[in-house]
Amino acid sequence: MVDLFEKLKTNRGPLGQHSQIAHGYFAFPKLEGEIGPHMMFRGKEVLNWSLNNYLGLANHPEIRKADTEATQQYGLAYPMGARMMSGNSTIMEQFEAQLSEFVGKEDTMVLNYGYQGIMSVIDALLTRHDVVVYDSECHACIIDGLRLHMGKRFMFPHNDIENCEKQLQRATKLANETGGAILVITEGVFGMLGDLGKLDQIVALKQKYQFRLLVDDAHGFGTMGKTGAGTPEHFGVMDGVDLYFSTFAKSMASIGGFVSGPENVIEYLRYNCRSQIFAKTLPMPIVLGNMKRLEMLRTMPELKDKLWEIVNALQSGLKARGFKIGACESPVTPVFLSGGTNEAANLIIDLRENYHIFCSIVIYPVVPKDVIMLRLIPTASHTLEDVNRTIEAFEKISDKLRSGIYAKSQIAAMV
Repeated sequence: MVDLFEKLKTNRGPLGQHSQIAHGYFAFPKLEGEIGPHMMFRGKEVLNWSLNNYLGLANHPEIRKADTEATQQYGLAYPMGARMMSGNSTIMEQFEAQLSEFVGKEDTMVLNYGYQGIMSVIDALLTRHDVVVYDSECHACIIDGLRLHMGKRFMFPHNDIENCEKQLQRATKLANETGGAILVITEGVFGMLGDLGKLDQIVALKQKYQFRLLVDDAHGFGTMGKTGAGTPEHFGVMDGVDLYFSTFAKSMASIGGFVSGPENVIEYLRYNCRSQIFAKTLPMPIVLGNMKRLEMLRTMPELKDKLWEIVNALQSGLKARGFKIGACESPVTPVFLSGGTNEAANLIIDLRENYHIFCSIVIYPVVPKDVIMLRLIPTASHTLEDVNRTIEAFEKISDKLRSGIYAKSQIAAMV
């Protein structure tokens, strides 16, 4: 028998094995100062493309005022306790009604956290007789929710609707045998690649198959659709999405999440989502702050317009200079380069230390071997000057990568 803690000394996990050289720089970096495009990293100002502050609300004066006043009035303790027991409030119910109206659903349940929230929604909806069909690129929170599911699940390759239909055929046969139901899960905007789930085509499959559709639209809420109501609005299939989930951590630059759908289903979830029943409710300042954020999201379309001005300038500028950005149709902007782990490390150090640009970097096993993916998140707070500066820097590091400079260099001392 092996001691549990001794075992961890030699098996640090796929990410933890790099912790000694990665911590504080490639992993767990500290961005300091006022939230925005220009922040401090290790004592230097950097142009920051790594925050999900899509609409620039994080430090908006009206948001800061609302957050401050709500905290002064209520503190961070009220309401105290789990919502089912003692933590409910009229204000929370008003907020849920506002969300329902905005996304076009009968009812909404606000969730303490998006990640645990959707896990618990999946767990509460399904029995071991039910079958799940899901996209291979679904976020980790969905995968973790499916790990709680005791029944069968079928995965289809990313956005492969033909294969999705094949999995629905398998699921239909099995559900008929078990007496269960079918749930299809996909995303509105896939947060790594920036492409959209094919919601219109999945909804169309309802004409042939009996299933319910759950969409995780964390990156689409506030950024997609005419009013910002999300990717289902973008595709014109809001009624075809049975359960709509999103988080406040992206466009609203806050914390928490919500799930919207038919009134009877949301009522069921209120009494069966374990992550909400057995956890403290959101503090009132966060609820009131989120209500202010939703108000601004709904009544200030210029925020989304500015976001898309920056998105279009960045993505068109990158493509015009020959960069590969995949099939992104959302603000999430991946830039694909070729190189190994050592090259990736030297490239990102050069980008941060010498060009003073901070963005996230993704390497194997998240992407294939010899692929380097730089992930940029444009926001309404960025400027066209920020865009031009970044594209010029990317041209220079791309030239260095092709010339072999990063391959020859040892990983620089990060000081």
